[in-house]
Amino acid sequence: MEKTLMHTCCAPCSVACIHQLRSEGIEPVSYWFNPNIHPYQEYKARRDTLMAYAPTIGMELIVQEDYGLRDFCRAVAEDIDHRCGHCYTVRLEQTARFAAENGFDSFTSTLFVSPYQQHERMARIAEEMARRYGVRFLYRDFRPGFRAGQQEARELGFYMQKYCGCVFSEEERYQKQIRRDQKEPLKHIG
Repeated sequence: MEKTLMHTCCAPCSVACIHQLRSEGIEPVSYWFNPNIHPYQEYKARRDTLMAYAPTIGMELIVQEDYGLRDFCRAVAEDIDHRCGHCYTVRLEQTARFAAENGFDSFTSTLFVSPYQQHERMARIAEEMARRYGVRFLYRDFRPGFRAGQQEARELGFYMQKYCGCVFSEEERYQKQIRRDQKEPLKHIG
């Protein structure tokens, strides 16, 4: 059986990916490495949900703790609007490196389930990292299973995040409210 390391951004996104890989006879080993997720309570909620889920489906999980707020912010501060490339590179590079150093045949990522991510860009980065570290990138377009996987995650009672992961994506989530509040400042109560 092929030994595949699956970078996992969160439990909800992993559901469809795991189903698809297992239907192909591939047993993924989940790999938590997400120094982009902020603030810490968000990071912890996503990590802990995955840690609770993995044993219920008999999936091995490797947790690499790296709450990287300062490093992430330093790396993207000059170009916040194009931060996603950095985010993909950091996570896919570490996954490829870990896979190569620990005898995995291939690696993949649950990031490929999201219709909101830059799919082709991630695939190019993953292929580059596969070449760099000498481990195969197991490409799968998991997006067709996204909605069903999210529904199953809700039924399982998973913590369901409301934004991609970084603090800047959280800000984007509230952009309409922020603009509205700026137009209608709070009245002074006194």
